[in-house]
Amino acid sequence: MNSLLSVVSSSRPISWVNTAFPFGVSYLLITREFDANFWVGTIFFLIPYNLLMYGINDVFDYQSDLANPRKGGVEGALLQPSLHRVTIASGVLLSLPFVGYLFWSGDIRSDLILAATIFTVIAYSLKGLRFKEVPFLDSATSASHFAGPLAFGLSLSGTNPLSGNALLIVASLFLWSMASHAFGAVQDVKADREGGIGSIATSIGARWTVRLAFVLYAMSATLLIVAGQPMAIAAIALIPYLGILIPYWNLADDECEKANWGWKSFLWLNIFAGAVVSLIIIEFVQGR
Repeated sequence: MNSLLSVVSSSRPISWVNTAFPFGVSYLLITREFDANFWVGTIFFLIPYNLLMYGINDVFDYQSDLANPRKGGVEGALLQPSLHRVTIASGVLLSLPFVGYLFWSGDIRSDLILAATIFTVIAYSLKGLRFKEVPFLDSATSASHFAGPLAFGLSLSGTNPLSGNALLIVASLFLWSMASHAFGAVQDVKADREGGIGSIATSIGARWTVRLAFVLYAMSATLLIVAGQPMAIAAIALIPYLGILIPYWNLADDECEKANWGWKSFLWLNIFAGAVVSLIIIEFVQGR
């Protein structure tokens, strides 16, 4: 039982909704149907996808996680080596039937988007690729983990995610997610440098990473406003993120751990932001 709980913990249950919501909402808004594609896709991006993504991360980050006091809770599991094989196997085997169905039910465009999204999930942590250790590529790859399900949901529903307002919304979520990843890397600047691990934050330092995250959030909000109603109202959900960053505007590298409070706040703020967006979408659907 303890082993099962450890494997489940590695999938970050608190973050499941962050990947399932973009797919489910985008697909439902276009099709207005709770069909097989909706349920298979939503369940996949809720649990198997996160187990695959975070499980691979926890396995290949084990050595560095040993020296990271943040690991072992909601911010990441500390998987014992005896669980590494079963964690990887669980993520792959649980994902395969869902991925197979989604490839079969989609077209070339949606299949390419799904394939690219899964590739970035693996490439982020897998030894030999390790995109997470390449400054700037780390944040961009992480952002694709959340914008990918949104783009896939739009494409599976018959909408081109690379045109019109759909592109603005996908790009907004991408920048939002990139900002969150960048700020999350700030708290580990010292530990990553000591361990010889590269990141966007080790590259430009704590204060400039915070400032970059602020700009990215602002750009994300701007894209939502440009997209028009109802998504323009969703820009309100980004205001608290900007407020949390301000106290760290001049954060020095040797005080980077102070950013952990702000990062933990983000974990709960995501729930608030999701609630705001949900209310906006519900109102929009009812009004149509």
